[in-house]
Amino acid sequence: MGTTSALAPTAVGGDEVVFRLADPEHELDGVSLWLDLVLPADWPEDLSLAPVEGGWELRLGLPDLDCLEYLFDAGGDMAPDPGNPDQVDGAFGPHSWLALPGYAPPAWLEAEGRPGERHPLTVGDLDLEVWEPDGSAGEPLPLLLVHDGAEMDTYGRVLHYAATRPPMRVALLSPGGARDERYAANPAYAAALVGDVLPALRAAYPTAYEPVLLGQSLGGLAALHAAWLYPTAFSGLMLQSGSFFTPVLDPQESGYSHFDHVVGFVSMLHESTGAPAGFPPVAITCGLAEENLANNRLMHTHLTELDVAVTWGEARQGHTWTCWRDTLDPHLGDLLDRVWA
Repeated sequence: MGTTSALAPTAVGGDEVVFRLADPEHELDGVSLWLDLVLPADWPEDLSLAPVEGGWELRLGLPDLDCLEYLFDAGGDMAPDPGNPDQVDGAFGPHSWLALPGYAPPAWLEAEGRPGERHPLTVGDLDLEVWEPDGSAGEPLPLLLVHDGAEMDTYGRVLHYAATRPPMRVALLSPGGARDERYAANPAYAAALVGDVLPALRAAYPTAYEPVLLGQSLGGLAALHAAWLYPTAFSGLMLQSGSFFTPVLDPQESGYSHFDHVVGFVSMLHESTGAPAGFPPVAITCGLAEENLANNRLMHTHLTELDVAVTWGEARQGHTWTCWRDTLDPHLGDLLDRVWA
């Protein structure tokens, strides 16, 4: 997409962001900007770039965000910005990444973590990988369970974060090809997680305390659902941008094949007048430019009303792995310090 020219690259300047794509001969029929976030109120709905000398350009007011992940769409051909060398990878391929004024990456990314070893484990039809610090074999350690574990490691750097913390083991859980079915408030998955996976982990690795369960998006919903059914199985939950859909707040998700399952559980929880006995402390985080923001705030409010020990954290980002990486500190760290004291 695009060719080289004298057109300046995408840049942040003054009070605006200027997106540019080089196309000297204007061979493209049109170009638009693709962003997976709730657009700022002062941005137009149409994010088409205008033809200018040397290519295409779109000027937008500087959003109240820390960074942007975006693609250019040229006639259905979605691709990163060739003029921007900064990219982040993800489950759906690389995206161009743009830091906005004031953004600083987490300091722990540059910290030296303790070395560790990875061990594969299969329990029934569930695959996982366990990381433990070098020299800790046979030593009782706290356990962090991570939904969508491989992705949260690759894109969210959760193992590096864990390696900078007091010693723990981390179990990276894989949902396999049936992710949507398993994570959409599925009692069978919750039963397998608590009844099969946790006993297998404890048998293979001496474990101190009950585990903490971390999940993002639909994985966050699955974590909350599992703890609601089996509250004493976990010492804490961290729910990042959970898919806590309601018909009123999330009608755009009504075409999702498991929408009714999700809404049914969330509605039941919102109608509840008390949390299950022994329900663990919870940390909820969400990006301020996410469609999930309203339903996450509502969930935080309701859990607070149920006297659950719940905290709230925000990031000036969208529904991305970068957002989830950037909210591990301090929110996950504070939760671990509290429940594994």
